[in-house]
Amino acid sequence: MDPRPPVEPDATELAAMVRRREVTPAQLVEAAVERIERLGPALNAVVIPMYEAALAAADRPPQGPFAGVPYLLKDLATEVAGGRFTEGSRFLRGHVSGYDSELVLRLRRAGLIVLGRTNTPEFGMVPTCEPVLHGPTCNPWDPTRSTSGSSGGSAAAVAAGLVAAAHGNDLGGSIRFPASACGLFGLKPTRARNPLGPEYGDVVGGWACEHALTRSVRDSAALLDATSGPAPGDPYPAPPPLRPFALEVGADPGRLRIAYTARTPDGSPGHPDCVAALDDAVALCEELGHELTEADLPGLTPAVGAAIGTVFDAATAWIVRYWVRRLGREPAEDELEPLTRAYRAAGERVGAADYLLAVEDLQAFARVVAAFLARFDLWLTPTMSTPPVPLGEITSTEDDPLRAARNGGRTVAYPAVVANLTGNPAMSVPLWWNPAGLPVGVHFLGRFGDEATLLRLAAQLEGARPWSRRRPPVHA
Repeated sequence: MDPRPPVEPDATELAAMVRRREVTPAQLVEAAVERIERLGPALNAVVIPMYEAALAAADRPPQGPFAGVPYLLKDLATEVAGGRFTEGSRFLRGHVSGYDSELVLRLRRAGLIVLGRTNTPEFGMVPTCEPVLHGPTCNPWDPTRSTSGSSGGSAAAVAAGLVAAAHGNDLGGSIRFPASACGLFGLKPTRARNPLGPEYGDVVGGWACEHALTRSVRDSAALLDATSGPAPGDPYPAPPPLRPFALEVGADPGRLRIAYTARTPDGSPGHPDCVAALDDAVALCEELGHELTEADLPGLTPAVGAAIGTVFDAATAWIVRYWVRRLGREPAEDELEPLTRAYRAAGERVGAADYLLAVEDLQAFARVVAAFLARFDLWLTPTMSTPPVPLGEITSTEDDPLRAARNGGRTVAYPAVVANLTGNPAMSVPLWWNPAGLPVGVHFLGRFGDEATLLRLAAQLEGARPWSRRRPPVHA
């Protein structure tokens, strides 16, 4: 299958236009800046503009596979020397980065031009994008609703056509959830596929991954080719791919064995719209010749759930301690949101032995998942357990600091976090919209190191259902 470019140019096509001299990088940057400024009040997706540096970069001779293409960075984990960097927290309100992350260096070598930073919840903690510091990002499909999170600002920017692709990162579903809520393709790569240096070796024992939100599958694959591979000093590498990821787009996936379920780990189904999206994806995969078998993922026991909670609490305490050490001071009471303070307090109570026991439990669970995926090529579920929820629903108050966690958890009851625990690649694919016009994605979990199978299937699904032809009501 030869994948067709979308009606609206994707990043791959924009780069080709630059090479053909049909447009200059400066023209692309100026047009993107105009779109961001025009839709800024409606979306609040881009919270830290970097226009002057972008225009200066556009004047240099373009090089790399994405030469001259505008790009946005999520305001979390990945830093740009001399640029403001807040991670959505009032604690970092005035912080300016002193170095370039390795990922940024690779994005620049690929020719991408960074226009600014996109909104994220405080430290990426919840599946929405409503930090007190920057205010909420609105979903282009319905501005009264959440983009999910934590890469919600990037997802809104791509869905609304501000840019063709944008950076995201994923510690528990933070690329895939916004992809579902905003009607995009979202790939979470294999653990250590993209570098996290120079500041981090890994994050939370390998849970966190860097990549992107895109409209087209081919953009995601080519971006991964441009950025992946270990950097000197990384603690471990991902298994090298057999060939460039871009070559998997359009390759025949063969007849895949796909397990699926509509049940969440507690045995209940998600929202009827999410179940309908799953049923539609099952039928489409069967039409394409794949073998579908209903099966729950084994091993998701209460002990595994408790281990996830232990690690997550410890991770929050680590995040705050990291910034305390780096900034040289403790946060004032009003510089952290109520949920972050609550998680930090819980994390400070986690002992070293508790943490290591939790890691051991999760590593044992990863072996169960590996055995399951020896029988199946992929595991399919809805990405989220609800359609995008109204803004304000996943927020906390001083009187109820855990409100955001409870309400957010109800939207992500399907275990997308399994990919982070195991290091496996996974993706959210936008195949279905509900009667209200809201996108509802489906989620495929793949084998460790095997992005190739995911990309082959994704391109086949994209060819059958060219989702990028859909445009949300708020669009540039």
